[in-house]
Amino acid sequence: MRKKLAVVALGGNALLRGDQAGTIEEQEKNTTDTLENLVFLINEGYQLVISHGNGPQVGNILMRNDAGEQVYGIPQMPLDICVADSQGGIGYMIERMLRNVLKKHHIEKEVVTLVTDVVVDQDDPAFNNPTKRVGKICSRDEAEKLSREKGWTFKEEIKVEGGWRRVVPSPRPVKIINEKVIESLARQDVITIAVGGGGIPVYMNSEGIIQAAEAVIDKDLASSLLAARIKADEFYILTDVPFVYRNFKQPDEEVLEFLDYRDTVKLLESGAFGEGTMAPKIRACLRFIEEGGQKAVITEAFKLQDKAFGTKITMEYDPGDEGKRVKVKG
Repeated sequence: MRKKLAVVALGGNALLRGDQAGTIEEQEKNTTDTLENLVFLINEGYQLVISHGNGPQVGNILMRNDAGEQVYGIPQMPLDICVADSQGGIGYMIERMLRNVLKKHHIEKEVVTLVTDVVVDQDDPAFNNPTKRVGKICSRDEAEKLSREKGWTFKEEIKVEGGWRRVVPSPRPVKIINEKVIESLARQDVITIAVGGGGIPVYMNSEGIIQAAEAVIDKDLASSLLAARIKADEFYILTDVPFVYRNFKQPDEEVLEFLDYRDTVKLLESGAFGEGTMAPKIRACLRFIEEGGQKAVITEAFKLQDKAFGTKITMEYDPGDEGKRVKVKG
């Protein structure tokens, strides 16, 4: 009998908490605490692919870029190289911490990190509307200077008066390079760490040559695409809340534990989920279900083993009713 395959996307708080300085000791502790919760899935017989965020880490790399250029004249590296750097560093940390967790629980498994390119469409409308904020906050004068010199786009920071920050496109992922390798490794029971930070954004030019894109990709969307392409059974997004809520932190807040595809789409379209927080995760889950995934779960890492927690999104097709959607609870 074939084992179930799950893709688990680690949220940013899995590596670095909002109130921390970001030392390697803090990140290693957070990573270990999060990975302890995956032992449950391993003991349940799941084959695993792990993805992760990289927002704070790649931001720090960009700021080191700035400092190196200003102080020592070291040429800045483009965004794709910075994402690749963060994939390698974070992947190494997750791999090392996971090997120690497996040893603690007397589990023998191989773990591998794969620096992953993710293909985007060079004609994606996102390239004409950059929205993802990266790097340091600077003054308006500095932003205008960098815009002239480097062609970067800046937007005013809402939370910092007088602050401006670089924005880059966040195009939709369309293909995972090396997806067959990732699937093969996972099916051989190798825990595979891939599409870190949403993957390194690349596109194919008219001659089929791979080119780097100065952009970032949403981690959850890339993870859901990977889950669909490698025919994973389940997709998990680990975040900092135990459930998805309708109208989160509003007077009519409601816990949502079981959702089917149709109800989830209606809630999303009604604006029930925060656009800067939960809505992108919901879209990622819907994409996985659309592609034939059995179940998507959004929950807190520390609640993973307790089936009373977590929002489960499912869709089951009735072959006798031309794709009728049937609500499945569980």
